[in-house]
Amino acid sequence: MRVIRGLHNLKAAHRGCVATIGNFDGVHRGHQAILQQCREHAARWNVPLTVVVFEPQPREFFAGDQAPPRLTRLREKVRLLRDFGAEQVLVLPFNEVLRSLTGREFIDQVLIDGLGVKHLVVGDDFRFGCDRLGDFALLAEVGLTQGFGVEHTRTFTVDDERVSSTRVRTLLASGNFSAAARLLGRPYSLDGRVVRDQQLGRTIGVPTANLPLLPQPLTLRGVFAVIVELENGRRYPAVANVGFRPTVGSKRPTLEVHLLDFSGDLYGQHMTVFPCTRLRGEVKFDGLEALKAQIERDQARARQYFAAPPGDQGSSEQDSSLPLASAPLEREAAVSMTTVSKTTVSKTTASKTISSDSSSADDADATNG
Repeated sequence: MRVIRGLHNLKAAHRGCVATIGNFDGVHRGHQAILQQCREHAARWNVPLTVVVFEPQPREFFAGDQAPPRLTRLREKVRLLRDFGAEQVLVLPFNEVLRSLTGREFIDQVLIDGLGVKHLVVGDDFRFGCDRLGDFALLAEVGLTQGFGVEHTRTFTVDDERVSSTRVRTLLASGNFSAAARLLGRPYSLDGRVVRDQQLGRTIGVPTANLPLLPQPLTLRGVFAVIVELENGRRYPAVANVGFRPTVGSKRPTLEVHLLDFSGDLYGQHMTVFPCTRLRGEVKFDGLEALKAQIERDQARARQYFAAPPGDQGSSEQDSSLPLASAPLEREAAVSMTTVSKTTVSKTTASKTISSDSSSADDADATNG
């Protein structure tokens, strides 16, 4: 799979493809249906499937901090696109130069001169270009004269409602992780590499693994019971804080995780965190002792959550405030810390490599992904 950073990195080998364009934030089941639609045409033409994405996303460019929070960083988005059949990802920097292109200039520079598209799949409400003239009708008109086909995406619904990134964000914000997983086609997760931080947790007997987050609006914020998956595939119950840690005055968002009944060095390890239920919001405490007391209460509630029979989380007489919901994970794997087997998709894609003319997927979001 190739990651191409900018039009200037396009080469002759990248031309001739079936393409689709969009943010693909979350790569949810609606996106997966689009990719399947594109794969059918790519197989027919015997050409690669290319996904065109923007970085930053257009709404982030225009709205800044007021833009909706991301579901996936660029690195994770690229990996998911690869898993669902994309062979090339063209990452276009969304800047003043790109923003100022007219609809026809975008078609000429990106689709015709750049990618040499054979077939294009986009939403029938897709709009582009500074003149607001870029739409499905213009694409179809130009396609007729330039020899490429244009077709609209098929609507994908769950519970008679269209699957969208906005709908997933709403479910996550409400703590309904099981419903969000149905739309995503997988449990929602956060991931990163554990770094050294202030190590205040150790001073109060609660060592934490800290994963820095990008300085962007947060999809989640607060304290959660979570499942942590380590590099070796083992999963552990844990408590996580997502946010700015107001008691210690952090200026950068952090994912801070305390693994229950675990001892070991996690520095430098890649960790995936699956939120299961929200325990509370972030609170600024008067001092570390008050924070420690609250952490102990958080741990007790998390243990109660994980000890409850499947389906009964949040319905116990002891604490009915815990909401029903959990990412669909194997409870036995979490509690007994057994090795988790990978899915068929993971097995088939693990051997695939990602190459790029300017960056790999692992550093694709080093700046603003």
